[in-house]
Amino acid sequence: MKKEASVILQVSNVSKQFHDGETTTKVLTNVDLNVYKGEQLAIVGSSGSGKSTLLHIMGTLDIPTAGEVLLDGENLYQLNATRQAEIRNQDLGFIYQFHHLLPEFSALENVAMPAFIQGRDKKQTLKEATELLERVGLGHRLQHIPAQLSGGERQRVAIARALINKPKLVLADEPTGNLDANSGDSVYLLIRELAQQLGTAFVVVTHDYKLAEKMDRQLTMKDGVLQSLTGANNPLAAKAESTAMDNS
Repeated sequence: MKKEASVILQVSNVSKQFHDGETTTKVLTNVDLNVYKGEQLAIVGSSGSGKSTLLHIMGTLDIPTAGEVLLDGENLYQLNATRQAEIRNQDLGFIYQFHHLLPEFSALENVAMPAFIQGRDKKQTLKEATELLERVGLGHRLQHIPAQLSGGERQRVAIARALINKPKLVLADEPTGNLDANSGDSVYLLIRELAQQLGTAFVVVTHDYKLAEKMDRQLTMKDGVLQSLTGANNPLAAKAESTAMDNS
């Protein structure tokens, strides 16, 4: 589908275990994954399957027990904490189910904050932040603080914030979880546009089958093992079949 040269993130033989006394819990087992420049990849799976842990490891927010994660050929877990923080700010964008906005700052300031940290021009940054908020339907809420916004509006602010530095890769955990259908569609259109125009890759962990079906590729996580979605192993197909039966 894609040339090896276009790989932006490479996960190699990644495992994750937790130890509690004599008990060992395996969360991830020998995960291998390539993410390509501009790709939109969905990972689906039940709660507790390990998909969010994998997302955190890809973003240097958790440490693997074994294996490697390379971003643009750079081994993330051979870097010091300062360099990892630089990569999180410059090259990675994060979207969480719970938005983690700064409560004392406006929507506009929240979106602009990663670019301010990077030292970018304030006037240009605010212009770009305004445009992003307009794209996600919040052009009329620029100066509202999070407490003045609904849950769905706060999530859209968080999505715009993740995109402000035009990262190489965006890691999204249930990005449409708090959004209505129309807002969810607008978020997907923004994802698609950035992927196409800027080559930004998106890895989306989601229970939103409608969103997952629109992605370039879908994988499933089951008991810490990452698998392709094929045949009977495809919950998207099962969901579509169930929906068809409900509508018949």
